[in-house]
Amino acid sequence: MKPIQFLPFHVILTYAVLLLIEPTQAKVVQILQSPNASNSRLTNASSVAQAELEEYPEEETELRDFSELTKNTQKSSGLFTTYRQTKTGKIYLEVQPNQLNKNYLAIITMESGIGEQNIYSGMPLNDFIFYFRRVNNNLLFTMRNVRFRTRSGDPQTGSVNRAFSDSVLLSIPIRSIHPQKNTMLIDLGDLLLKDLPDLKMMLAESLGSQYSLDKKKTYFDNLKAFPLNLEIDTVYGFSFTEQNNSSLSLSTVPDYRALNIRVHYSLSELPQNNGYVPRLADDRVGYLTTVYRDFSNLNGNSQLVRYINRWHLEKQEPNAPLSPPKKPIIFWIENTTPLEYREAIKEGALMWNKAFEKIGFKNAIEVKQMPDNADWKPGDRRYNTIRWLNSVDKDIAYGLSRTNPLTGEVLDSDILIDANMVQDENEYYQIFLHPRNSNKIKSNDFCLPFNRLQLRSYRSLQRMPNRSFLATSIRSSDFCYGRAIANQFTIGAMALSLLPDRMSNHEEKKEYIAQFLRWLVAHEVGHTLGLRHNFRASFFLKPEELNNTEITRTRGMVSSVMDYAPINLAPLGTKQGDYSPAIVGPYDEWAIEYGYTPSGFTNPQNEKQLLQKIIQKQSTNPELSYAPDEDSSDLDPTSNRGDLSSEPLRYAQWQLDNARLMWESLNKSDSVKELNQGELKKMFDRVFSYYYQQLKIISKYIGGQSFYRDRINSSNRSLPLEVVAVEKQKEALATLQKYLFADDAFNFPPEIWNKLTPSQPSEWDEEGINERLDYPIHDEILSYQSDMLRSLLSGDRLTRLRDIELKTPPGKALTIPELFSFLQNGIWSEVLERGNKSVKISSLRRALQRDYLAILIDMVLRTEEVPEDARSLAWQKLRQLRESLNSTLRKQGKSLDDYTKAHLEETRDRITKVLDAPLLSD
Repeated sequence: MKPIQFLPFHVILTYAVLLLIEPTQAKVVQILQSPNASNSRLTNASSVAQAELEEYPEEETELRDFSELTKNTQKSSGLFTTYRQTKTGKIYLEVQPNQLNKNYLAIITMESGIGEQNIYSGMPLNDFIFYFRRVNNNLLFTMRNVRFRTRSGDPQTGSVNRAFSDSVLLSIPIRSIHPQKNTMLIDLGDLLLKDLPDLKMMLAESLGSQYSLDKKKTYFDNLKAFPLNLEIDTVYGFSFTEQNNSSLSLSTVPDYRALNIRVHYSLSELPQNNGYVPRLADDRVGYLTTVYRDFSNLNGNSQLVRYINRWHLEKQEPNAPLSPPKKPIIFWIENTTPLEYREAIKEGALMWNKAFEKIGFKNAIEVKQMPDNADWKPGDRRYNTIRWLNSVDKDIAYGLSRTNPLTGEVLDSDILIDANMVQDENEYYQIFLHPRNSNKIKSNDFCLPFNRLQLRSYRSLQRMPNRSFLATSIRSSDFCYGRAIANQFTIGAMALSLLPDRMSNHEEKKEYIAQFLRWLVAHEVGHTLGLRHNFRASFFLKPEELNNTEITRTRGMVSSVMDYAPINLAPLGTKQGDYSPAIVGPYDEWAIEYGYTPSGFTNPQNEKQLLQKIIQKQSTNPELSYAPDEDSSDLDPTSNRGDLSSEPLRYAQWQLDNARLMWESLNKSDSVKELNQGELKKMFDRVFSYYYQQLKIISKYIGGQSFYRDRINSSNRSLPLEVVAVEKQKEALATLQKYLFADDAFNFPPEIWNKLTPSQPSEWDEEGINERLDYPIHDEILSYQSDMLRSLLSGDRLTRLRDIELKTPPGKALTIPELFSFLQNGIWSEVLERGNKSVKISSLRRALQRDYLAILIDMVLRTEEVPEDARSLAWQKLRQLRESLNSTLRKQGKSLDDYTKAHLEETRDRITKVLDAPLLSD
């Protein structure tokens, strides 16, 4: 047994002190009647904590002479004064006594990355309120907790203070104290040369490998001090630490064992008493929000207070019907942006001025060009930038806003556009204009709306711990993670050359790209203005109006550019109009009216009556309907990504026909004869992806219900949920049968399959090395058919269909028996509807029929979670099918080909075994 060990007295005393002061580390933000005075209340709890700390004597630590440390240094005066040693590059930061416990804003941006696997230049890393707090001879770099607040004078303040803690990120030793000014000097390397942004975790999550920070390769680069902000660049050197890891492959660095990441830090003052009044949010209009819990609210339905995120706009002439703002929102186009795209980018950003003019602001948004010799960085908080990104593996665009976490006021914005968003289109032009110079075309990917917990790739998010410093950093960003968007526009680029009667000259193709860029930038600027997605915005014009430019350029193509609008491709025989939205829509104007109309009030509560008058416009105008990301699910066919028109079902059918025309052109066009090996296959697959996207949109009608955020007494509709008309559901089923399940749905000429060969392996990466040399015809087609079939017969959809029967009058719902009958009759039509025809079942149909059979068998054998009624119906359909198989084999058995006969006999025997099998009880 080990002897009992007693702690030294000074250690026990230290623990006792920490226990005494710990409750005061939870600083609670106190809400004042005047929101502009909130900053003064933020320091209250910290001041109390500091007073308590001063009761305890400081431990003696070795402090160096102030003049000695600052000798031979370059002094920069500003918000924080810095001293940079000319020989070593070491930087000392001077903190004044009145800067202790004061709130500052930290904005951290990845200034340069590695160009792949979600480590890209311009990516946001974090933004938060911090303060310096002195404990003995150390400064605690502390992140302020602003999520829980009480109002001034509330006796609960002490209780809430004890309940919720700030986060002390680093303890930094004080190196010297000025003998007269009492200013404190700290080594900035103790703060910013450490892995403050948690880059090590980011690398592990993105690359799946471990890197460690190498202090010898980590250093400060540029530093600039200004009166209201301090701008610093840190270069972090990382070294690979895993042993025997052969899975890591980085194509963008010379040697995967070492990489550098440059991080830009912007430390600035929070606005105080600047006249900004927070505005309350409403769930019927889509704004990003700043949310906190108000424990002083004892009577309301919710303690959550939601402020919209928006810029502080004030008129120069408050009483003028149209006035410039005192301080416009200025975007700078980064000087790395290609010259040919700058004008379209500018026009896209300025598109929003039309909405601001409706509420009395002239030129609310301005766009300027960043000079080539600019002495500032895009990460500088003083500049809002539209940045150009180059990567090898991503199509991405996002609009990011940094806000005051106390009020929701937008302080800084950056928009990032990956060059691949446009270069994919150019690659297709090159295929047809200069086929020998074509580059590879990326495959389809997802398009995910990113919130503040979604900083990195979709897969990384699945592994991201909730406590991750980076994961909880961005509170006002909304990412358009857009390879699916790029896919839409690449399809449009292909259509220009593959569809009959489309554009052919170079200038018109340049206009196509410009239209896309204008819409894309307008969408991302909308995010920086505070707006969320609205996926019902495409449910706007009638299909026949989409190509009438007199309508699309005056009313808009969509009610909001905040939708993921696809390229507008006219059907055969219709003159093509605009490909992308040219103006902001009526929803955009209404949302800006809600967020930016001057009220003249100094308290958010007093604005409620004005805001309700604006909101009430939605109840009489269906064009103002709103459906955010969380409403865009398999339930609602009016809320989609990639659909268009007030009749998505009809528009999707147009695009299915367009896709078939593109397939025909790929097989026949003289232009494709000179394609590089593998390019035809990539294009064929791209069209297939587009084709299936339309089918997915159509499938949402089956068991579909539209959800509206209007209040129940809205004059637009009687109830928030509306079941899709049964006629539309049956039309959708018929369309799926014709374009996906029918025997002739993929009746391609035999020669095209022999043209679809893989690309040669690239010297750049290993793509295609293990790819089949011949095209996997059956596997590809069945994968689409099977995915749709399993979606139609999923437990979720069948449950909805069962519930809908109780939501509608008799005969007004598509029932589960009707769905089963329709699918069985269509998929097994050779047997069930043969008449006097000889039965011959193709190989594609046999594969589909086997998959359908497997689904019903899983239901009967209880290996799938479906309603019990569905199990009974599956059992019944299997019995009916067996009877038809017996009849067919009895009457035509001798005339059947070997494939068909074996298929029917095996299917019959499988059904018999399943129906006779003993079932396990649940």
